[in-house]
Amino acid sequence: MDLVSIERQYKIRRFNITIIAIIFTLLLILVVHHFDYFAITKKHANCAEEYEKQCNELAIIEQERKQEQEEQENIVQIGVQSPETKLPELTQKGRDNISNIYSSERKRAFLTFDDGPSREISIPILDLLKTENIKVTFFVLGSRVELYPDIVKREYEEGHYIANHGYSHIYSQIYTNTQTVLDEYNKTNDAIKNALGEPNYNSHLFRFPGGSVGGKYKQIKKEAIALLDSNNIAHVDWNALTGDAEGKSTKEEEISYLKETIGEKNNVVILMHDAADKSATYEALPEIISYLREKGYEFCNFYDIIE
Repeated sequence: MDLVSIERQYKIRRFNITIIAIIFTLLLILVVHHFDYFAITKKHANCAEEYEKQCNELAIIEQERKQEQEEQENIVQIGVQSPETKLPELTQKGRDNISNIYSSERKRAFLTFDDGPSREISIPILDLLKTENIKVTFFVLGSRVELYPDIVKREYEEGHYIANHGYSHIYSQIYTNTQTVLDEYNKTNDAIKNALGEPNYNSHLFRFPGGSVGGKYKQIKKEAIALLDSNNIAHVDWNALTGDAEGKSTKEEEISYLKETIGEKNNVVILMHDAADKSATYEALPEIISYLREKGYEFCNFYDIIE
């Protein structure tokens, strides 16, 4: 083979090697580009997914914020319209309504509870009343209010009427003279104010321990009624009762006695107690409520008539 042929073959071989190298390089570039593109695409997909997730989370947060704001606005509106934030005001019409509470032609039942609050009985009663959607009147003792201000506040916030039953429930203290009756009222009213966080609260409604008539202190009670009246304070007794402070110790006894004392009355102010030892009263309450409903009574509290 001559020198020219050898040189030609060398050039062809070098050209082929160059072509192969170029092709290999191009293939390598394509492979690298493919993997880079895949990685970038995946990264973009992840970013898009993460962005969408964040957007969804922000949307949920915004929705919850709006819902919470609406709930707060509803609470404010309800507070303005309902007894939960309503301060009692005794009007002349209210005085007349209380004086004539037993004579209305409508069938009404005023459930009233004296001597509380107590954790043992008041709280279960409140739970039951909430389930039944019934508002009642609690004639609280000032000494008990100071022990359980949280219960009194709950009673008030759930629309029940907080009335006054004096501070001590010790007859010899309450009925020393007419002024001591008013002093017990005022001391209890201060305790209620503190419990509710309402400096202007005044129930304007008193229930005499033992009732407003008769007994050893009947003359002092009679004179105290005039003193309370001059201080814009009405009073109310009852015309039906379960006997839970008169020796009736089972729910059956209480229900039977209540039916007997209700008789055929159209309007009943029912005396019960929510002191710690009145478990039978709580046990009887569901049947009492059922009985009154069956008889067509409308449940009321003193918000309904005092103004």
